[in-house]
Amino acid sequence: MDHGDSPPADTIDVTVPSVARMYDFLMDGKDNYPADRAATEELLKQVPSTKVLALNNRDFLRRVVRRLAEDHGIRQFIDHGSGLPTQDNVHEVAQRVDPGCRVVYIDNDPIVLAHGRALLEQNENTAVIRADMRDTERIWSHPEVRRLINTDQPVAVLFVSVLHCVPDRDDPAEVVRRAAARVPPGSFLVVCQLVSEDEGIRRGVTEFMDRSTGGKWGEVRRERDVAAFLDGTEILEPGLVEVSTWRPDSDLAPKQPSREWIEFGGVGRIVGRPAGGRPHRVTGSGSGPLPGSPGWRRESPPAR
Repeated sequence: MDHGDSPPADTIDVTVPSVARMYDFLMDGKDNYPADRAATEELLKQVPSTKVLALNNRDFLRRVVRRLAEDHGIRQFIDHGSGLPTQDNVHEVAQRVDPGCRVVYIDNDPIVLAHGRALLEQNENTAVIRADMRDTERIWSHPEVRRLINTDQPVAVLFVSVLHCVPDRDDPAEVVRRAAARVPPGSFLVVCQLVSEDEGIRRGVTEFMDRSTGGKWGEVRRERDVAAFLDGTEILEPGLVEVSTWRPDSDLAPKQPSREWIEFGGVGRIVGRPAGGRPHRVTGSGSGPLPGSPGWRRESPPAR
């Protein structure tokens, strides 16, 4: 079964670090190379909490997918910048809730495509396609997306730990808006990305990653920038937060140990753009102002 486009062999240069393979190394995976490991070790010198951050981000993805499938009846997921397969991929989490859940993975790394095709060969409800997440038209016109995603029914559109790979000049908020415009009301946007309120860290890590990956990087941003990505949606509790605090399974769940940089985001229900262009908020415990709005204050750092 063909799950996407065949990767040209000459496009794979394992001497240049890949964000997907660096993440794989942080997740203790095996699909990485010396250049990826060296770049990751250098990154850890700048921001030592990065490994814990990566593990917490993966746990956030698991929780979000399970909650959307169990609590909101979502049966369709499209995962932008999915990265290399690891434990508890989106389709595995969703299909434990309902084997009929349909999942499309999007990534432009040819190694991701090769590994994804091997993993999904026998799964008719899941596909992986090679595409740039910014190319909305190509993604949504792809035969596998048209086969698996019914845009008359709610869809979960995932941009999990990936928008920091999109530079400001490519307008990541517009990338999210274009994807959201393809799905009906009642669908969900899941967005998180690497942020820091320390200008030195934002600049230093952005420059390092851009240089290391040969320009395949975007920006480490601020929390208020992530709020703009979910503009016009109804934000689910507990709002936009450091992701280890988004509906943890227990009080013993791992927390981010420091605030040097964090993975920040949440989930928004697509209900149409409200007056004034600000996201709605679901009422209830844990709700509050959005970053940058009157009355907002940063959460206290978690206890070490």
